[in-house]
Amino acid sequence: MEKDMTTTTKSMVLLPELFSQTTVAILDCIQAAKAVVTQTENFKKFSNFMEKITLILKDLSKSNVDDSESLRNGLDIVNLEIKVVNQLALECGSRNKSYLLINCRKILKQLENSTKEISRALNRIPLARLDDLRIINKITRLCKDMVEAEYTPSVMEITVLEMIESCLQERNVDRCYANDLFVLIAKRVGVPDENLAMKKELEEFKAEIQESKLGISMAESRRMEQIVELLEMADVMTSYEEKAKRYENERDSLGTQPLQALQSFYCPITMDVMVDPVEISSGRTFERSAIERWFADGHKDCPSTSIQLDSLVLQPNRTLRQTIEEWKYRNKMITIVSIKPKLQSNDEHEVLQSLCELQDLCRERELHCEWVTFEGYIPILSGLLSAKNREVRTQALAILCNLAKDSHDNKERIAKEDDALKSIVRSLARQIKESKLALELLLQLSRSSVVRDVIGTIQGCIFLVVNMLNSDDAQASRDSKVLLDNLSFLDNNVIEMAKANFFKPLLHLLSSGPDDVRFLMAKTLSEIDLTDHHKLSLVKDGGALGPLLQLLSHEDLGMKTVAVKALQNLSSLPQNGLQMIKEGAVGPLFEILYCHSLSSPSLREQVAVVIMHLAKSTNSPAADDEKISLLESVCWSSSGSEIRAKLRQLPAVQVLVQLCEVTNQMVRVRASAVKLFYCLTIDGDDISFQDHVGQRCIDTLLKIIKSPTDEEEAAAAMGIISNLPKDLQITQWLLDSGALDIIIFAFITGRNRNALSKEHGIEDAVRALCRFTVSTNKECQKKVAETGVILELTKLLVSGTPLTKQYAAVSLKQFSESSTAMSQPLKKTRAFICCFAASETGCQVHRGICTVESSFCILEANAVEPLVRMLEEGHFGAAEASLDALLTLIDNERLQNGCKVLDQVNAIPPIIKLLSSTSTKLQEKALGALERIFRLPEMKQRYATLAQMPIVDITQRGSSGMKSMAAKVLAQLNVLGEQSSYF
Repeated sequence: MEKDMTTTTKSMVLLPELFSQTTVAILDCIQAAKAVVTQTENFKKFSNFMEKITLILKDLSKSNVDDSESLRNGLDIVNLEIKVVNQLALECGSRNKSYLLINCRKILKQLENSTKEISRALNRIPLARLDDLRIINKITRLCKDMVEAEYTPSVMEITVLEMIESCLQERNVDRCYANDLFVLIAKRVGVPDENLAMKKELEEFKAEIQESKLGISMAESRRMEQIVELLEMADVMTSYEEKAKRYENERDSLGTQPLQALQSFYCPITMDVMVDPVEISSGRTFERSAIERWFADGHKDCPSTSIQLDSLVLQPNRTLRQTIEEWKYRNKMITIVSIKPKLQSNDEHEVLQSLCELQDLCRERELHCEWVTFEGYIPILSGLLSAKNREVRTQALAILCNLAKDSHDNKERIAKEDDALKSIVRSLARQIKESKLALELLLQLSRSSVVRDVIGTIQGCIFLVVNMLNSDDAQASRDSKVLLDNLSFLDNNVIEMAKANFFKPLLHLLSSGPDDVRFLMAKTLSEIDLTDHHKLSLVKDGGALGPLLQLLSHEDLGMKTVAVKALQNLSSLPQNGLQMIKEGAVGPLFEILYCHSLSSPSLREQVAVVIMHLAKSTNSPAADDEKISLLESVCWSSSGSEIRAKLRQLPAVQVLVQLCEVTNQMVRVRASAVKLFYCLTIDGDDISFQDHVGQRCIDTLLKIIKSPTDEEEAAAAMGIISNLPKDLQITQWLLDSGALDIIIFAFITGRNRNALSKEHGIEDAVRALCRFTVSTNKECQKKVAETGVILELTKLLVSGTPLTKQYAAVSLKQFSESSTAMSQPLKKTRAFICCFAASETGCQVHRGICTVESSFCILEANAVEPLVRMLEEGHFGAAEASLDALLTLIDNERLQNGCKVLDQVNAIPPIIKLLSSTSTKLQEKALGALERIFRLPEMKQRYATLAQMPIVDITQRGSSGMKSMAAKVLAQLNVLGEQSSYF
């Protein structure tokens, strides 16, 4: 009745809802499958199938599939199997990993069964009525894939299961076998190879078995108990002391003489003691490989009796095999005991023979290595490492390698022996066979953290291992690399490696270590002696530069200091200096110089040395090829202005001036110095130069400009001259050295223009000219004007850069200031002559006779219109300079005539526009100009309307001084009364 009610309830659920419930159940199962810690690949495969089913269910919910009993039953089966897999996934995510490993075939069988059942359930979907061929193909293909699906254990899991089945069947397992099995299981399930961790895993495994006994058969329960017994044989479950005591008891019970092999131990075919005895149908026993060859050759009779065999089946003779193993076990133990006194013999031949025999025993079985350890061989073998006979040392090293291989305890025992490590290290320097074994032994010992900490302290060890990196023997090279990697866990070892010219670990720590370690590595780089080859390798291939440059920006001063010292050590090589400039070292170096020069004089000196190295590197042939400039690095650093200011306060200026004065034999050094000196002058006049720049320096700079060999150097020289303070003494030196002619003819009139055509060079030349055109020195002005430069300046007002135009306008303004005084008055003529001769007209502004050369008149030079155009070109400096030049036309008594000229060239509207400039200085000058212009009624009448609103705006937004001036102009325009509050 209850079953019928359940069926009825299910049938009441609408089909789309049923599809939705099934999809949710599948998605929950997929999530559970993702959480498993074992068989992840197999569960992932199952999840992929399930994801495809959810897509099919989504398509079916939108299709015209029949709501049939067959379909609903199929969905019920899917939900049921999903629950089974969901539970299986939950168990795989929570149960002991070793238990899951040993039962992996059972788990995968269940997963496979559920996959096939779900596939069969999908086949219940009535596809005949579906009109969507795409859905039909999807379901058909998926059902086929799921039926054929196989879930298999991994290779390691198969190995573990085969080892377990083998020992459960043959029951002749020793501790060595149990150890191997336990280590393999631990590796597969992710348990560390340590006694405590492995013991814990075994205890959890045993607890899991106890919990699961109720749900498994007696046979399965017994199998699990046998596996536990097998794993408990492993050494991990027994202390060293317990094993040693057990060995001693066993050894003492055996006697001292080996037993002879029984006749039955020998194979009748090979006449050797059998390893894998098998019995044939005649009842005789043979070595498996020998009898298999007999049968393979076509024989069907017994080799011993010649009786024809009715079967060729081989049956393992386990009893005999166990007996042979016990005999071997006893005799090997007795042999190991008997060898010990022979190793202490004075007979080298006997010692060598005994070592060879002992080595064979150690290689034969891991258990024999244990017995050798229990017998106390390690001190004896360690002592033999200092023997005079090379073969004795080599054999001792080989045996110690076997003893240390898989035993952390033995590694520590070897290291604790007096002088053992020193003897091993000495063997590194001997012939290749011995050195390779010594290297192999050190490699084994280095896998113990305790011993690893000691190895690097042995004198010469790291040096010798580093040398073996380049060995012709590939294995020795590989082993030395691994050994160095192991030793690099200690910072002191890394430092010793660097001293031996192996830098990889140091560079790694310098890049990614904690701050204290990075400090130590940088300090090491600063202190060790490096060849040029290693310096280049560290920067070019090793990647030392990046981390060191990062340390330059570290907040700790000590960190900056060691980084600078390290860079000082590396930068002495020109190639490295160029690379440092490329990667931006200059900016941080100058920032340190700027920020810490006073607080740390020693750091300042070290930075100065590095910068000098970088400067020298720019004179190398490589620098020419790469066009690398220390100058550009300084100019474009983030704190360029502060750095330049600080350098001007330091001896750098004096040094650069001296370098600028060097002879042609050091032309590269001079070129770099000139360029860097120019960089320091770009912030304008600075009195710090007056103490260092003299006639000799100026002479050299002018020679560079006059006869250039380096275009950039000549431009920089002109830049220096243009930036020098406007000091009378410096100006006189320049005149005495012929600077005027050089500047004008080299840059203005076009001579050598092809060689020195860079725009910034012309800018600097025109700026330099400004010092010679000041109105207070009319004699100098005359000299300049006589060269015809005024007309050239006028041309530059049209063709020059904004800065060139600005400086040209400055010179023209200074010339124009002298025009009134230099203008020649008109000659007075008698009246009757005037009737017959044309009267001589003077300058529109100056009213006298003006020429470009004699009175420097800017009207005669046709400069007024270009100056007016500059007012509207948008460059504040150029606009201000042009306005200043134009205002010289309306000074004092020239107001009436000058305003007429400005009106004629339509200059007043652009001046009014400057009232709206964002430059306060331009606004003030324009306002002052208009105050003068509007003194004339005709100007006020013509331009008042145009100027009124910009001036009113200044009264609202301008500074207090400008407001007062604006109000005054508005009063001139009759907009404000003279008693206005603006006054």
